[in-house]
Amino acid sequence: MKKIDVKELKDNFFETVSKEWMLVTAGNKEQFNTMTASWGCIGFLWNKNVAIIFVRPERYTHEFIEKDGIVTLAFLGNEPEARKIYSFCGSKSGRDYDKMKETGLKPIETEFNGITYEQARLTLECKKIYKDNIKPELFLDSSIEKWYGGKNGGYHDVYILEIVNAYVK
Repeated sequence: MKKIDVKELKDNFFETVSKEWMLVTAGNKEQFNTMTASWGCIGFLWNKNVAIIFVRPERYTHEFIEKDGIVTLAFLGNEPEARKIYSFCGSKSGRDYDKMKETGLKPIETEFNGITYEQARLTLECKKIYKDNIKPELFLDSSIEKWYGGKNGGYHDVYILEIVNAYVK
């Protein structure tokens, strides 16, 4: 991995997040978990380069995000092998499966002891700086409610993360 300045990124993150997806990982080399996410934002807030992620509290990765200050966002690409990894990590829990064994992901440590993967074409290493949760009573568009309850799960926690490092393959 080669460290680059965040301002050098050329991705269209509307496409990258929604179509490619990402692996959200928290923890350390001794114990970590990853999950697939297809909702998120990259931008500029409070004079910082930030990523915003949405994680349901029932997700196993949520426990690691709550404990750790560093979260990585790894983008694997859109090739068939990457799609298989994203699909597995988004549908199976790390409580029940060894995701590294099942997918062949090869974890590597980042500068601030986060975890990313050899397979990642791009990794954003991030520091948590803000957390809140989705409050249904604040929805201004009632159609949003369809994304919650039943098989969809609970309301997301929202994390604003300062992007402290970017790495490319």
